[in-house]
Amino acid sequence: MWLSEVMLQQTTVAMVIPRFRRFLERWPTIEALAAAPPEEVLSEWAGLGYYARARNLIACAREVAALGAFPTSEAELRKLPGLGAYTAAAIAAIAFGEAATVVDTNVERVIARLHAIERPSAEARAEIRTYAEALTPADRPGDHAQAMMDLGATICRPKKPACPACPLADDCLAFASGEPERFPARKARRERPHRHGVAYWTERDGAVWLVRRPAKGLLGGMAALPGPEWSAERSSARSFATVHHGFTHFTLDLHLVERAEPAGGDGWWQPLDRIGEAGLPTLYRRAVEAGIAEETLAA
Repeated sequence: MWLSEVMLQQTTVAMVIPRFRRFLERWPTIEALAAAPPEEVLSEWAGLGYYARARNLIACAREVAALGAFPTSEAELRKLPGLGAYTAAAIAAIAFGEAATVVDTNVERVIARLHAIERPSAEARAEIRTYAEALTPADRPGDHAQAMMDLGATICRPKKPACPACPLADDCLAFASGEPERFPARKARRERPHRHGVAYWTERDGAVWLVRRPAKGLLGGMAALPGPEWSAERSSARSFATVHHGFTHFTLDLHLVERAEPAGGDGWWQPLDRIGEAGLPTLYRRAVEAGIAEETLAA
């Protein structure tokens, strides 16, 4: 439950299923995961995004291994690294049968429509939680939590909700209004700032020079092409390829610049025909693919 909930944060079910199975095959117990080298876990996580989750996963595994078992209450689960209100409640309810109220974005939408809450969910979370708590049963709270989440994911969808098929339709104020999609109101989108970065491309004997990013910060601990910090200003260095990438809070143009000698301190030569084994996050995997493509065209 813990692993699946962490993996499913901001990642699609279709992508998670095969990765979840592979992860469990490699580290079948909490003790095995706790003993794993962090770089191996981060490499296995590559492509799932939001890499702070992987770092918290390692820290949590080590703490649980030291405790001897997972805590069984929502309050104690909240004390573990990386377990926020939703994840702790989901594990407590589904794995341990505690009458914890589980509220994800799907549940927020169901509750907001049921009570015709017009404000954006982010502004009405306290009110939504109060209503959700009133619905949470003492009996089979895990089944209730999963039913509510699935209701929001499959019936009470953001667009074109299947209201006639909804078991809550008779009591739903949004359905009664005739405009269920109006609830809850959408939060106004802020324009994301744009940044530029440089990635040094040093190729030798069919291999490219890679480094590991600092443990803290964005893409912390992940394999990467070396380069300076990203900034709002574009570097004057001449690039031969550019990769555009969107993060949650900003967009980035990563410019590939050829360099004769390796940069970035400690690193390693990664054979290009085994680049898939490097554990590159999506940004740098795409950058390497762009570098290979440009080198091929030049040849």
